[in-house]
Amino acid sequence: MITGISPYVRFVGIIGRGGELLAYKRRLDLIPFLNAKDTQYQFSHISMKTDFDEFFDENLGEIEFVWEERKKVQTISFVIKKIHVWISIDKKVIRSEMLRIIDSCLPIVKKYS
Repeated sequence: MITGISPYVRFVGIIGRGGELLAYKRRLDLIPFLNAKDTQYQFSHISMKTDFDEFFDENLGEIEFVWEERKKVQTISFVIKKIHVWISIDKKVIRSEMLRIIDSCLPIVKKYS
């Protein structure tokens, strides 16, 4: 469902608690920025960071999503229970489109939370 939100979505991955890639869909017309080893490191990092962030949940509330802007790509990550949804989006997307993508993803993610 998420890949259908925007043609700018590059990749959607479902990441397990230990950082393992459980399922994914990649846009067919692109070459990934990360090789398989670096992808695994990225997903492990997301998993560990989310576990650390849970320490602040009682005081700040749970994280609904994290949006990162990098030089080559933008990413959004959501947490559904102990599973992570990680989405990469083309860098050239304007902020209003990013907000539209986030707003469209939130009800999908909440449905499975």
